[in-house]
Amino acid sequence: MADLTSLLYTAEHEWIAVDGDTATIGITDYAAEQLGDVVFVDLPAVGSTVTAGQVCGEIESTKSVGELYAPLSGEVVEINDAVVDDPSTVNADAFGDGWLIKLRVEAASVEGALDRDGYLALTGGEA
Repeated sequence: MADLTSLLYTAEHEWIAVDGDTATIGITDYAAEQLGDVVFVDLPAVGSTVTAGQVCGEIESTKSVGELYAPLSGEVVEINDAVVDDPSTVNADAFGDGWLIKLRVEAASVEGALDRDGYLALTGGEA
């Protein structure tokens, strides 16, 4: 599991871990809990480019279908095939094995990004 205080968060309930020019992105435990049991994940293709704020994938659960928004612009360098094969991993370990995509980014600045305390304030203390 990642150090949750070192991550950035979005109002769309995504987390971002930046390491150099690579950003790993997933959804938070709070988002996974709100979705319910995740049964399908559609992620962008490796080599494709995503644009910050635009839909880049889909997460389906027993309750609803949610869109995955790219919090940063960049090139998809890796997707989590384990999550595609077993979507329940998102529920079981959202901040660890349940990561979704890795992007190569030039600038890891996320407009409106929140730190851990800001995200907890957004969700009423739940993460």
